[in-house]
Amino acid sequence: MKKIILLSLLVVPATLLASGATDGEVTRYFMQTGRESDFLPRIFNFIIWIGLLYYLIANPVKDYFTGRTKGIAGELEEIELKLQSAKDEKKEAQNRLRESEKKAEKILVDAKAEAEFLANKIAITNKEDLVLLEKQLAEKISLEERKSARAVIDEVLSENITNDDILIDEAKVVDIISKKVA
Repeated sequence: MKKIILLSLLVVPATLLASGATDGEVTRYFMQTGRESDFLPRIFNFIIWIGLLYYLIANPVKDYFTGRTKGIAGELEEIELKLQSAKDEKKEAQNRLRESEKKAEKILVDAKAEAEFLANKIAITNKEDLVLLEKQLAEKISLEERKSARAVIDEVLSENITNDDILIDEAKVVDIISKKVA
């Protein structure tokens, strides 16, 4: 409020003094001051007006620009912190990626070793099964050969030899039965 009153005290008299007459007349200004032009007082009034304007506006303008500068600096610092944080997160993500790649390689090596182990184990089991199957086949072949030999012998014996052809006395029959029982 004081600034407005002070400004009006300076502006009103300058306005009153600035009014003048036309060219041909002797002006009241000339009669009072002895000068024909009021250029210097107007410059003086302009300088006073600029001084008052500076006095009234300088601090708010400085405060505005200082605040704006601090705001921009704060935003830049915030952006730099976010940028640094992003860089740190990127480095951390790259480290995790490297660790994951190492773990993946280790898993692949372990999987290959386990696959080889299982393949060897299956191969050994298959070889043992083949050997067992071959033994079973040999036994089955031998059993079938014996069966077929018995069948042929029974057939030959039953066709060619009759009970009348074999003479067995009682002592021999008792001996054969006792051997079977024993």
